[in-house]
Amino acid sequence: NYRSKLYHAKHEITDEMRYTIAGQACLLLLNRDTLVYPELDTILVYPNEFVVTRNEVGPGGVVTPSANGLLGESWGDGRVVLAWDHVQRGAADWTDGHNVVLHEFAHQLDSESGSNNGAPWLGDRASYQRWSEVLSRDYANLQVDAMYRQQSVLDHYGASSPAEFFAVATEAFFARPYEMASHHPQLFDEFLRYYRVDPREW
Repeated sequence: NYRSKLYHAKHEITDEMRYTIAGQACLLLLNRDTLVYPELDTILVYPNEFVVTRNEVGPGGVVTPSANGLLGESWGDGRVVLAWDHVQRGAADWTDGHNVVLHEFAHQLDSESGSNNGAPWLGDRASYQRWSEVLSRDYANLQVDAMYRQQSVLDHYGASSPAEFFAVATEAFFARPYEMASHHPQLFDEFLRYYRVDPREW
């Protein structure tokens, strides 16, 4: 029973929207002993890319407003924002490694540990040590790949922060499991333990 409220910026939410979003979001919960996104209250759906204006602090403390087009966002106050056209695109093509629903709901899982830092609730100290070693190494490698524009199974956007790395790796785990297992075997194993499913069997 998916209890969160869904809102569309211009139109009424349809059953197709409900089932497409909820179905993909719940893939992250299969076989895991967890509540269904307990902190999530609202999902806001825009028809397509939406613009967010933020203040950026530059050298000398100069604050400059900037407008960014986004496909999705996950906020710590119980909200997820999604661009519907990209939700549909992610659901229609599982081979490109991009899925805005998996990405933003991975952020929701990440925040269950108390902060959005790429280390979701794992349960015990030993798991965190192994998780940290593997993800820190692969995150650093992705930063190098991004800097030198090297091709990677993981989207270079994941090099921007540990939280984005976790979300991008989640997309790859579900959408490109064979490639991830081949090029990032230890990372893939960590995600197998965390998500408790193997998308290669689907």
